[in-house]
Amino acid sequence: MVQLNDHMKLSASLQLIGRCIVSFIFVVLTQFAISLVPRFFSDSPFFIQLTLSALVLLVVVGIGGWSRRILRVYASAPAFVFLNILFIWGSYVAVIRRAVSNLMDALFNGQIAVIVIGLCRILSSDPGRVTHESLCSDRLVESSGFGVEPGNKNSPSLRRVRYCKSCKAHIKGFDHHCPAFGNCIGQNNYVLFIALLLGFLTAEASYLVCSVQFVRKSQKFDRNWLEVGHAFPFLAAEINLVGNLAISTMLFSVLQILWQGVFLTWHLYCVCFNIKTDEWINWKKYPEFQLVQSEPGEYDYRIILAYGYQ
Repeated sequence: MVQLNDHMKLSASLQLIGRCIVSFIFVVLTQFAISLVPRFFSDSPFFIQLTLSALVLLVVVGIGGWSRRILRVYASAPAFVFLNILFIWGSYVAVIRRAVSNLMDALFNGQIAVIVIGLCRILSSDPGRVTHESLCSDRLVESSGFGVEPGNKNSPSLRRVRYCKSCKAHIKGFDHHCPAFGNCIGQNNYVLFIALLLGFLTAEASYLVCSVQFVRKSQKFDRNWLEVGHAFPFLAAEINLVGNLAISTMLFSVLQILWQGVFLTWHLYCVCFNIKTDEWINWKKYPEFQLVQSEPGEYDYRIILAYGYQ
């Protein structure tokens, strides 16, 4: 039995390492593909480069889905997120940092540290898992204290206990399963999820400001750089590489800000109207969201506010 457990642990560890390696390959492929945009379309407007970068990302995502379905090669989404953070931070240290002030440097490094800590916390956090025993005890308490029949899933404390197919667990206040953070988002870690989303947005905005400063300062010395490049061709290649890296990571940050900004707006909307993402998407499965006829000719929606969930 002990040997079997050790073998299962070793197999799980090797599988995790393999997924992390695949994630590393996809990060390198993604960043390299985006770096081709400023290399071959340097004279195009920024909006055109941004659109091309979005198309490149969609192609890479398609390749990832194809490799998962056809080749059965799986990556780790949390590892992909972490390695992208590491790549952006490494690009900042190697290239961008020289053009920013000490205050901005301390601010950005602090934001990266907070993001990494928050990512580790949300990976290991309990979103609000409900065991079978606690579900049964809730039913018994409600049966004796509030006149609710045992097993009534429409009771107030059980209405928002949803089942997550990815985690194979019942989650209290289930909003959605987040592959990027490798965990369900539920009642216990929803605030941490919003805070981490804000952290990503602020860090990416800070990196965008820093990279713009770097590009502007680099343009002031274009003539000197060009003369050096003509004299030393190997330096010209290095100069182009540095410039492409700064612009490509800037394009990547802008794309992240755009979709994460929309995602944050959606969750603020859900908070204001006291509704969960899962409930919005799968509202037909839940009776409290169905259209009912209270009186002849009058209809009313049973909304989640009706049962005063806290």
